Amino acid sequence: MRGTVIHAPGDIRFETLDAPRILEPTDAVIRTAVTCVCGSDLWPYRGLEPLGGPHPMGHEYVGFVEEVGGEVTSVGPGQFVVGSFATSDNTCANCRNGWQSNCLNREFMSTCQAEYVRIPHADGTLVATDGVPDEEFWPGLLAVSDVMGTGWYAALAAEVRPGGTAVVVGDGAVGLCGVIAAGELGAERIIAMSRHEPRQRLAREFGATDIVTERGEGGVARVKEMTGGIGADAVLECVGTAEAMRQALRSARPGGNVGFVGVPHEVAVDGQELFFSHVGLRGGPAPVRRYLPDLIDRVLTGRINPGKVFDLTLPLEEVAEGYRAMDERRAIKTLLRP
Repeated sequence: MRGTVIHAPGDIRFETLDAPRILEPTDAVIRTAVTCVCGSDLWPYRGLEPLGGPHPMGHEYVGFVEEVGGEVTSVGPGQFVVGSFATSDNTCANCRNGWQSNCLNREFMSTCQAEYVRIPHADGTLVATDGVPDEEFWPGLLAVSDVMGTGWYAALAAEVRPGGTAVVVGDGAVGLCGVIAAGELGAERIIAMSRHEPRQRLAREFGATDIVTERGEGGVARVKEMTGGIGADAVLECVGTAEAMRQALRSARPGGNVGFVGVPHEVAVDGQELFFSHVGLRGGPAPVRRYLPDLIDRVLTGRINPGKVFDLTLPLEEVAEGYRAMDERRAIKTLLRP
């Protein structure tokens, strides 16, 4: 088959690879319907994460089941499935508590920008749709496999509540999906922090009531000004940088909460500052599998359309251009069609 391999920072290649096969009786192999480039893929692309040699890329996927292992019972060949970037058996104690992304048998997907993908723990990781959805829904379902599920978790971790004020730090795909999530959870005011007009327009389309262009302490001051000097009830941190985390923590009111889902890079939290702020902090890899049935239904019924975060569609073989476009901020998120 053909798939994506990163060789060095900035060096993405579409190569011939061994086709995946069933290795464990709990595995499935899927034929990719659509896949994409994630903002977190840009960390190694920019040289900000060690590579340790060439390796495949991609962790977002929807597709058709080709083959299943002998112990797989919940999905079968021909079914259209949505999965998570973190596999889960969905039976261990952590999974039963709703934290499938911390499954005791977790594996992080990393080979999905390819024509075929092996899915470990298929029964606990994959959710089949009723029949094959129309192709118009595929981008939204692909978003559910990561960025929409992650934005949803950010809103829940920040304890967005009906009638409250939510701030979203980050205008990438996760942040924009966080705007959707905040609206679905009932926030009355949703402040999106963005300097980029196309992303601002999409944030407003998704439900943002206000846009703040300032960053850092200027952004914090603007949020405080808009909230009577107190701060927001809930803040979603969807970037992962030290500046974004500081901005998020300082934008929350005493007793408010920050949900952080940006993969942290050089982030350090001042214990004294956190202690005296009375701000709650929760984050981590989103337990997307917990939300899949609900979010799939919201997409298929037309209640939400997170697929709009894909503003560039390319053939999978042009994946390198997809990375370049996102790195240069010419695209929010690149959808790839095999």
